Amino acid sequence: MKYVSTTLVFVVSAFLALGLVMLYSSMMVHREGSFMGGQLLWCLIGLVICAVAAQLDYQLLKKISLPMLILAFVLLVLVLIPGIGINKNGASRWLQLPGTTFQPSEFAKIALIIALAHYCEKKGRKIHSLEYGLLLPGLVIGIFLGLIFIEPDWGSVALMAAVCGLMLFLAGTKIRHMALPAIIIIPIAGYLLSQNTVRLNRIMSWLDPEGTKQGVGYQAWQSLIALGSGGTTGLGLGNGRQKLGFVPEHQTDFIFSVIGEELGLIATMAVVVGFALFVICGAFISLKSSDVFGFLLGSGLTLLIGFQAFINIGVVTSTLPNKGLPLPFISRGGTNLVVMLFCVGVLLSIARFSRSEKPVRSKRFGDSRVISPFSAG
Repeated sequence: MKYVSTTLVFVVSAFLALGLVMLYSSMMVHREGSFMGGQLLWCLIGLVICAVAAQLDYQLLKKISLPMLILAFVLLVLVLIPGIGINKNGASRWLQLPGTTFQPSEFAKIALIIALAHYCEKKGRKIHSLEYGLLLPGLVIGIFLGLIFIEPDWGSVALMAAVCGLMLFLAGTKIRHMALPAIIIIPIAGYLLSQNTVRLNRIMSWLDPEGTKQGVGYQAWQSLIALGSGGTTGLGLGNGRQKLGFVPEHQTDFIFSVIGEELGLIATMAVVVGFALFVICGAFISLKSSDVFGFLLGSGLTLLIGFQAFINIGVVTSTLPNKGLPLPFISRGGTNLVVMLFCVGVLLSIARFSRSEKPVRSKRFGDSRVISPFSAG
């Protein structure tokens, strides 16, 4: 476990260093020193929170899971109230704090994961039933995702739907119970997408990037140019051209394209390998947990970071439609950075306070079987 924790810390430290370097490279062009200082401050705050979370027993999160969930609900409601929530580009996702802004949906993600892990542990074998395994948790999850959906933040909704769905699956919810809601939700999502011009255009742009490169697909096309022009070793730190106003949001959602242009394919592949290592370490820590709460909590946090990285890299490389999610640990953004570092701290806490090297018993396959999503029968 020591080697796994060390690898996890090394990978995250490398990501933080890379993120700060790439943001400094952007600052060299735009001369906007204020955001760099703010990012450094958020990074320090996140590291302190990570260290505290790693020292404390993750079991303490059970005691505050419900208060965190209630607070997250209140914040998500507040952000939708005109005059309280900050509206940018047609979306109300932020609350104003002294000297900065705060994104409640980021806090809601970890609150929902913690509460769901605690709920599944408390219900035990009842998770196999339709009522406790799907209807009750599905109602709570639906309320939170609904609030995030109307901000609107469709990317976070898709991300959390996948994370929560897999957590329920790992906890023991039967696949046949999960199939019916999925069958219902898919056509509803398709209809809502057809009624939303902005997101429908993003899908069409994804299907035809070259044909829409002068319009809605401009950002994605310029991102591909940046990645292609970097070649194997890149143009050199600070020498990127696409960040000169050609790639919008290059400091946040599309920072991966700047890495590709300035540091090349070698660096982008290193980032991909780094996130793969992170997921492997998180999965190992979760599987070694001595209780169901630790297993589900670690799995949920690992899935959150892994899926978010996968979506961001997929969007930048035009493998996926534009979703507007930052690259964990690397993109500019204080709230997301602090949340991601808190997740790392909790994973380290799970690794530290695991009481036994024996794997936790599975709710899905019965008390006599080892928990694993790949186990048979």
